[in-house]
Amino acid sequence: MTTSASQPSARWIRIADASGHVGQTVEVRGWVTHRRSSGKVQFFVVRDGSGTLQCVAGVRDVSPEDWERIATLSQESAIVIRGALRADPRAPGTVEMGLQGIEVLSGAEGYPITPKEHGTDFLMDHRHLWLRSARQQAILRIRAEVIASFRDFMDGEGFLLVDAPIFTPSACEGTTTLFETEYFGESAYLSQSGQLYMEAAAMALGRVYCLGPAFRAEKSKTRRHLIEFWMMEPEWAFATLEDVIGLEERLLLYTVGRVLERRRAELGVVERDVTKLERVRGPFPRIHYNDAVARLTAAGQAFEWGGDFGGTDETVLASQFETPVFVTNYPAAVKAFYMEPDPADPRLSLSCDCLAPEGYGEIIGGGQRMSSLDLLTRRIDEHGLPQAAFEWYKDLRRYGSVPHAGFGIGVERTLAWIAGLEHVRETIAFPRMLNRLGP
Repeated sequence: MTTSASQPSARWIRIADASGHVGQTVEVRGWVTHRRSSGKVQFFVVRDGSGTLQCVAGVRDVSPEDWERIATLSQESAIVIRGALRADPRAPGTVEMGLQGIEVLSGAEGYPITPKEHGTDFLMDHRHLWLRSARQQAILRIRAEVIASFRDFMDGEGFLLVDAPIFTPSACEGTTTLFETEYFGESAYLSQSGQLYMEAAAMALGRVYCLGPAFRAEKSKTRRHLIEFWMMEPEWAFATLEDVIGLEERLLLYTVGRVLERRRAELGVVERDVTKLERVRGPFPRIHYNDAVARLTAAGQAFEWGGDFGGTDETVLASQFETPVFVTNYPAAVKAFYMEPDPADPRLSLSCDCLAPEGYGEIIGGGQRMSSLDLLTRRIDEHGLPQAAFEWYKDLRRYGSVPHAGFGIGVERTLAWIAGLEHVRETIAFPRMLNRLGP
């Protein structure tokens, strides 16, 4: 460690709070982003995770030792600085520091990520360092706001957070995308969804939700897929499909509005066209699956009734609207075994997907769950699943079964849409994809 000869006593503050300390001498701890010199004045910018601060040091303002330390600062060197804050509308955050002293805690020679252009593979290999860039920090702040919005909204609607297990004994949505692991001599699987457990919790508590990671062993390389992703999954006893569609709409309106209100600066950093978000108003359009098929055909998209929509199909449908759109009543054959049949057409289900505009596709999937024990038993057989693994789930129909509904909303896909990101790999700090397990 190299230390300033003069270390005036000063209060340690976060850069985000600097505007409230103008006229005071303070201490800031952080990392150098860049430095420049103009003869007898040196400038450098420091970040501390909450913001960035420009620092100015005149040759007469600091000791000769500190002057030399500043002159040798490299990108990402860790430092402690002390000085007086003053207002400057040209500086980041409209505040700059007149430096009085500096400590260099550690240097960072040869930092691999420089201001020049780097390829995606290089940046992903150095994801642990790429997170330090302004863009990645902005994305993670928006992500945190989205998650906080989800939780605050659900809490405000009277839903209780209940944690679902990560290790599960059986599949939730199909056996082909399960990650299997050994569990003390038995087979266990990483959770695809917490939904079945939330259904059980809803029969105890009425309105519940979980928020956590889910795992799908899908061999997909599209810009919309991650192997490990995060979902929020509410379940609502006595609710119908119409009830949860209304809940989804209120959730999205609240989340978009809150991000616009609290993270507009970060949206600017990622160059998001916020006018598109400002046009998101309710009520959102709703189209029946049959209508969606007709729209695809009219748009020249080859599609056969009875199939599920692919990414291109969702893009074609969603491009016809400026807001999210609900597609309802999908064929039962393309939905999970627990979906309630549509009384108007038993080939269909009381299901709903919410498609985000601008080509982002499905961000929410949900619907009404089966309440009949006999029908659920038949569907488990039809899907080739073991009855024994679902006896506990069938108990929910044996003891006080009621209509109930819920949905799952993906954090990463929702964030990609709100922030206008091209690929979900930027939506989480350490993404897990088909060909990437590290760092």
